[in-house]
Amino acid sequence: MLDFSDLAMPYSLEAEQTILGGILINPDVMEIVMERVKPECFYIEQHQKLFKIFVQMLGSGSHIDIITVLNEAVSAHVFETASDGRTYLANIAESVPSIANIKSYCKIVVNRYYVRMLAETCRETLNAIQEGEIDAQVLLDAVEQNIFNIRQNRNIGGLTPLKEIITEAYIHIGHIAGPDREQYLGIHSGFPHLDTVISGLNKSDLILVAARPAMGKTAFALNIAQNVAKTNPDKEVCIFSLEMSKEQLATRFLSSAAQVDSNKLRNGRIVGNEWTRLAIGTNYLSNMPVYIDDTGGITVPQMKAKLRRMKNLSLVIIDYLGLISSTMRTENKVQIVGEITRQLKIMAKELEVPVLLLSQLSRGPESRTDKRPLLSDLRDSGAIEQDADIVMFLYRDAYYHKDTEKPNVAECIIAKNRHGETGTIELIWDGQFTRFSEMGNPNVMP
Repeated sequence: MLDFSDLAMPYSLEAEQTILGGILINPDVMEIVMERVKPECFYIEQHQKLFKIFVQMLGSGSHIDIITVLNEAVSAHVFETASDGRTYLANIAESVPSIANIKSYCKIVVNRYYVRMLAETCRETLNAIQEGEIDAQVLLDAVEQNIFNIRQNRNIGGLTPLKEIITEAYIHIGHIAGPDREQYLGIHSGFPHLDTVISGLNKSDLILVAARPAMGKTAFALNIAQNVAKTNPDKEVCIFSLEMSKEQLATRFLSSAAQVDSNKLRNGRIVGNEWTRLAIGTNYLSNMPVYIDDTGGITVPQMKAKLRRMKNLSLVIIDYLGLISSTMRTENKVQIVGEITRQLKIMAKELEVPVLLLSQLSRGPESRTDKRPLLSDLRDSGAIEQDADIVMFLYRDAYYHKDTEKPNVAECIIAKNRHGETGTIELIWDGQFTRFSEMGNPNVMP
């Protein structure tokens, strides 16, 4: 075992003391500090405990000053005696050079924290090698995951009391209700009625879109991808296509955007101004930040590794669940599907992006008079319903009944919604261009 006991961990005593002293002088800077620093960023354990006390007092509405903090600190055994505590708090308050530079002091403390976390990752890797781990892929995955956690400031900690995080929730609600609310809400799918029900495509959500074959799952997902990319040109949309090739997806995109019959794009029988529309559509789509991966049999860890390299990811689309390879050594399909959906939910949470997952349904609807899907029709595992935050079904009555009164209407059935109501949204289906839209919202090129 390698010995790291003599390795000095970097930290800034002065910066840590200045942050705490600055809060004692002016509690209003607490919000600035909380946006940048977490208790574990402080290296001195005493400082960690003091900052937690500040957070708790802010959450409970208590006034922060030397006397009130001293009382809480003595109760929490932060200092050996009240006299020691009074002296220490007074000293750090008096030594603050200026609270105007509080952001700079936060940056110093957080930077040192990241360096310590990197050192810890190196230590764990070297110890794993020392203990006999020689599988390079295992080591690479572990290191990559640790570094990703550091970048996202998501290092795993212990149980956190509600009183420590309730203030952050309050601040977030304030942002949602404020003038810049759009940047704190879920991204728009391009279907306004749908967004109203599900509150948009929310960060960390696993959103399942399931249907029987030929209902338009892939078209629906590509329409959303195009809508998101159009309204968020500085953010990336990533599509993992396990069934169709990149070229086939590109053809689908072109047909929808340029309004040229998809069959003509396959057989090359393009006439008149269709060439012009295709050229405009090509230019229009070329400027969109959409990335496609058509690797067959890809696993969730492999997807995650590729997604971590994206700089400003906004949405992940996977087509489709049944073709994702598992890392489990079992033939039990139910266990495999359950493990995959669990990994996808964890991935959505770690990357803080919505993951739109397509899935096929069992043949259950075919045996019923009413062919509309039900949650019980989800194929292979109840874990799909459990792990998904939102479950949506696509249904087109015209597929089963040629004499339907609504031949061009598709139903988006929201069967599960962890954030609110369920219900059905009617969409217009244009099979010629493999495109969904809402009435009055055509979703075409500008």
